[in-house]
Amino acid sequence: MKAYWIAFVEIDEPEQYARYMEKSPLALQKYGARILARGQQMTCLEGFERVPDRAVVFEFDSYEQAMACYQSEEYQHARQHRIEVARAHILILKGM
Repeated sequence: MKAYWIAFVEIDEPEQYARYMEKSPLALQKYGARILARGQQMTCLEGFERVPDRAVVFEFDSYEQAMACYQSEEYQHARQHRIEVARAHILILKGM
């Protein structure tokens, strides 16, 4: 059953966030993530204090793969570059 990793990110320091963007694809590729949507143009309808700077939706072949990707050493290493310069809301949703 497919799973979807959905992230909304507010970026404070774009130059340093670029380090995260250089490193995170290694984990995403390793675990078979496919980008379904990514961008900066969005309309927030409810629940957001501000419009995120970017949003992304990845598809994985399974919930377990999506979780393994997030928990992987590769992603956690990349994440260290993000948490200092951006705030993210990330969820993994099991597909139907």
